[in-house]
Amino acid sequence: MDPVRNPFAPGAGQRPPELAGRDKELDAFEIVLERVARGRPERSLVLTGLRGVGKTVLLGELRSMAQHAGWGAGKVEARPDADLRRPLSAALHRAIRDLAVRHPHADRVDEVLGVLKAFALRSAPSDAKLRDRWQPGIDVPVRNGRADSGDIEIDLVELFTEVAALAADVETGVAVLIDEMQDLRPGDVSALCAACHELSQSRAPLVVVGAGLPHLPAVLSASKSYSERLFKYVRIGQLDRADADFALLAPAEREDATFSPEALDALFEASSGYPYFVQAYGKAAWDAAPRNPIDALDVKVAAPEAETELAVGFFGSRYERATPAEREYLRAMAELADGRDEPVATADIADHLARRASSLSPARDSLLKKGLVFSAQRGQIAFTVPHFGRYLLNQA
Repeated sequence: MDPVRNPFAPGAGQRPPELAGRDKELDAFEIVLERVARGRPERSLVLTGLRGVGKTVLLGELRSMAQHAGWGAGKVEARPDADLRRPLSAALHRAIRDLAVRHPHADRVDEVLGVLKAFALRSAPSDAKLRDRWQPGIDVPVRNGRADSGDIEIDLVELFTEVAALAADVETGVAVLIDEMQDLRPGDVSALCAACHELSQSRAPLVVVGAGLPHLPAVLSASKSYSERLFKYVRIGQLDRADADFALLAPAEREDATFSPEALDALFEASSGYPYFVQAYGKAAWDAAPRNPIDALDVKVAAPEAETELAVGFFGSRYERATPAEREYLRAMAELADGRDEPVATADIADHLARRASSLSPARDSLLKKGLVFSAQRGQIAFTVPHFGRYLLNQA
């Protein structure tokens, strides 16, 4: 098949595989937009799942939906080594600019931008030298007295209230989308929960949409006991067989091509329905196929190419971040689970390595912070990356 027309190349498809089977989530968010804009109570949304299930792509689609509905929308990617003020300021700046197009009073918009600027400037210590102060690029005077106390919990409540009020002026709302939400610092998580709680009490038209690893609900619950009432949790998992087939057939048919039933069988077995893998194997099969339809032999020929690409870009890039001690821990996990995507007991890992559990705690904690594993439940640990155990066994 023509590699130039490959509909599975990143960015080539009109609707990427990550969005196949996500109609339920998209429809639910459309209802959220409508209810919030009308002043009805609605919880913020949290998407959770393993790597490679399409959370980031889905988050981007939800942002587009909000903007198409006339909302202000801004997206943040949380990082464990950075606080929330700077990226959130940039995201809300974008959201306010979306609202400014519809707002009839420019001075009112500038007033809220001034509050946002005051919030952003608190990202640097008060005694920091001028050259060390971050300039947020907001070209209005600072409005002191709101969202600039230096206490992130107080400031975030006040800032969200100001931005939500601006949206209410034009009968719309604001969506703040946060990717890798589990990487937020504890103080920022607490502040975010407090702000969402305040907004839900006042029915202000601002919602937070977070995406993160499966243990994100536990992170939120540990921060604020009432967090389970603030968020609607949606688990994003593998595609079922029908949706995985659709993710392959729909892009191919737009290029006047198709897959044989046997090819679809082979691709589902190889990908296990994980959207990232569906796209990787679909792309390789398209490039390997000499003619239409793509058949099972084409999939078999293409599989090593797809696996090599995954080994380098998806698995290898993460494995390289691990220290020797952490790699030993990861391999023990893979061996105990026999390469399956299943949690294992931390006590069993200690026994397997003939080590005391306490001596393995630093490696485990570091892997948790790096996002390579997560605590499935108390005393158990699992990979955040599907098929990672199988990759490690093949490497060994």
